[in-house]
Amino acid sequence: MKIRDIIQSIETLAPLALQESYDNAGLIIGDSNNQFTKALVCIDVTEQVIEEARKKDCNLIISHHPLIFGGISKITNNSYAGNCIIKAIQNNIAVYASHTNLDNAINGVNSILCEKLGLTNCRILKPKKNILKKLVTFCPTNHADNVRKALFDAGAGHIGDYDCCSFNADGSGSFRALENANPFVGNINKLHFEKEVKIETVYPAYIEKKLIKALFSSHPYEEVAYDLYQLDNEFHNAGEGMIGELKKETEVKTFLQKIKTVTATGVIRHTQITKKKIRKVAVCGGAGGFLIKDAIAAGADIFITADLKYHQFFDGQSEIIIADIGHFESEQFAKEILVDFLSKNFPTFAFLISKTKTNPVYYFY
Repeated sequence: MKIRDIIQSIETLAPLALQESYDNAGLIIGDSNNQFTKALVCIDVTEQVIEEARKKDCNLIISHHPLIFGGISKITNNSYAGNCIIKAIQNNIAVYASHTNLDNAINGVNSILCEKLGLTNCRILKPKKNILKKLVTFCPTNHADNVRKALFDAGAGHIGDYDCCSFNADGSGSFRALENANPFVGNINKLHFEKEVKIETVYPAYIEKKLIKALFSSHPYEEVAYDLYQLDNEFHNAGEGMIGELKKETEVKTFLQKIKTVTATGVIRHTQITKKKIRKVAVCGGAGGFLIKDAIAAGADIFITADLKYHQFFDGQSEIIIADIGHFESEQFAKEILVDFLSKNFPTFAFLISKTKTNPVYYFY
């Protein structure tokens, strides 16, 4: 098996199309055609992590944070990134990052944080837009079931908690096969009318190539008629942050203590505690200050995130408790997501969670 097979699998969980415009997710160092041996999964790539991978005979490092994030003009041993790049190349270790695409995935960073905190009825806090498209195609009535199944198997037709969603309308299609045609039905140079089904189904744009391939392979016509439309609808299976509920109302200090225990954070910075008990909880792993207004609008009692600036603590306006638990602490479970997912998909290969401490922030108690 090659490294690209591992990458393709990761990108079914967290498609690169879900990453933010400023991000640098994907294969950062290495040749995806190399044979895969073992992978080391971490949050950050450091020289110590690369050394750990070398000692454990891992030729792939899968990190959450990209090693190369902004522009880089020189690769020398005078910088942290340069040192890591040189060491990875010298040891033939590929480096792959699954960052904001994993943050935005429905089963990603925010989902596991919700799970660890015991939240139920979880949903995306700020769903993505400009992701959904609609495919419309037309096929002979007797072949509609096969075409629909192929489209659904390729990933189309998901709306919320429903799948295999489509709209179907019976009608009549017309065509005339010209001299060089090889028609499935009808005769050369003769106008033909065929009873057809118009099939409409939605899909995320990032599966379009796969979807069109499935359409062409399942459709009986030599020339397949289809239309693609961009939709303005929100895509509720991907987006920023999540919101859920505790099983019962809980005292704020009790819940803060639970957060501290679950995430092993050194300290929680929070706004004034303006309510005795909470039930509705919003979360965003990493820097989530931009979602404060969304958490308030969704009716959250508390918003858990990281990297808040001083003035952002004023944005709660006594409507919500805001808790900053630390960047690493809020995203640390990304390692578990990736290892669990890959181990299920490739049970005969080894995916190891890095034992190297990479959190650069220390706390003085």
